[in-house]
Amino acid sequence: VQLVESGGGLVQPGGSLRLACAASGFTFSSYLMSWNRQAPGKERELVASISSGGVRTNYADSVKGRFTISRDNAKNTVYLQMDSLKPEDTAVYYCNAARSRNLYTMAYDYRGQGTQVTVSS
Repeated sequence: VQLVESGGGLVQPGGSLRLACAASGFTFSSYLMSWNRQAPGKERELVASISSGGVRTNYADSVKGRFTISRDNAKNTVYLQMDSLKPEDTAVYYCNAARSRNLYTMAYDYRGQGTQVTVSS
């Protein structure tokens, strides 16, 4: 099983990044997918989640209207489009797969290695 994140980097405030997470080794279309993040000295935070079929989504209040989660089950990939980025979005972003229907869950069956997102001028 692998979850491989990509797309992180350094961006100025107000800028955009698109994270991608490529999955392999399990039945991707049967899993709820989510993005969590963890900043130094802070607890892990659920950023966004999407149901297995891609119909239902959930966002943290801190990112609503700025971030968009989507998935392509044909490509076994989940995305996180991040717009209007703020310095407080700086964190390591992790892709997670959960055999669950609970969009608010922090639990996961599989987790990626993480990708660093830094928002700074």
